[in-house]
Amino acid sequence: MFSQGPGTRLGLGAVAAAAGIAAAAGAAQLGIGYGLGIFSWVPTVGASGEAAWLASLAWTVWISAVSVVLGAVVADRVGSATVQISTAVRTLRRTALAIAAAVGGLLVVALTAVPARVAERADTFAPHVIVGGYAITGVLLGLFVAVAALSARAVAANVLATGGWLWLLAVTAAVDGIAAGREPAVAQLGVWPVTADGPWFRSLYLPGAAIAALSALVIGFLAALPAVRRRDGQAGVVLSGAVGPALVALAYLLAAPKLTGVQPEQLSAHLVAPYAVVTGLIGAVLAQLLAGPRRPRPVTAGRSTPAPTPEPAYPDLTAPLAVPAPPAVPAQAAPAPVAAPAKAKGTASVPKPAAEQAGALSAVAQGEPTTATADKAPEPPKPTPAPKNGPRQGRPRKG
Repeated sequence: MFSQGPGTRLGLGAVAAAAGIAAAAGAAQLGIGYGLGIFSWVPTVGASGEAAWLASLAWTVWISAVSVVLGAVVADRVGSATVQISTAVRTLRRTALAIAAAVGGLLVVALTAVPARVAERADTFAPHVIVGGYAITGVLLGLFVAVAALSARAVAANVLATGGWLWLLAVTAAVDGIAAGREPAVAQLGVWPVTADGPWFRSLYLPGAAIAALSALVIGFLAALPAVRRRDGQAGVVLSGAVGPALVALAYLLAAPKLTGVQPEQLSAHLVAPYAVVTGLIGAVLAQLLAGPRRPRPVTAGRSTPAPTPEPAYPDLTAPLAVPAPPAVPAQAAPAPVAAPAKAKGTASVPKPAAEQAGALSAVAQGEPTTATADKAPEPPKPTPAPKNGPRQGRPRKG
């Protein structure tokens, strides 16, 4: 049979972990929401029941989507591959993790649809089917966002930080209501009613609008800052600031697409959500501009100095060797030619051998004294020998 290496076992383990973490994240969020009364499927009909219904639908979409993203991201970080893999294998692995997390996130469908059977709606006789459909829509949204979060770490950081902030607001609102002795009320997604009387600007609750816009700006900046310092892709860094607020805006849009019969505080949250997307995008852009790599300034032509040529670490063996020129020899005056001795009459001149003449000429050309001139003095001329018969005498005269 086929043998499984460490990389294969690690990939299968990460896929299983993605499904388990997504299911656990969804169950934990629903447990906190049901326990604190942040959302519920109350069997009442009226203004309060309508507000609770729409808020619970928005929370359902958000919880199912964030559970899928959380499961895929944590499984990818925990079970990261220890060997070098190709781009195609990495893409398939990330897709498998996102799909596995989506399968685990389907637990949210059961944990929301079953309690929603107690809800009473005038427009439908099966509210649990509607709630289950919203949960499935949230799982599909989380699937696409999970793929983006696995490709860009800034996207994952923004979604998870936005989720933590929304739960902090919801828990704070629930605890504040319990401490004040008010009746439990469903908390709006991303809104904390600081005061009951406003201030209001037309249909906008100003404290809630300021909290939503400023939180998106700060989260977009802080989530993108580490990615900018790591020199991640600029497109993923800039777009990351809008992903978390966009999920909130989509949850509100799906919960109440027509905004008919919506309570004032809930209407304010619906209207502020798109502007939070813009402020989150601005925060990511600011992080890229302030902490991104700076371009070098162009050097002015007047101040430019030629860069020194670096010396090679090793000699170039292919270049021809430079032969040093021989030292210049000072010119010496050639010695005056030695006058040949006068030949005496009656003597025959004996010619010198050719080799001796050539050596003498080369010695004269190099400025050295010849052997004939340096070692031997010119021989004096030999006296002419007297004739053998003596001087010619004249004949005696006759007397």
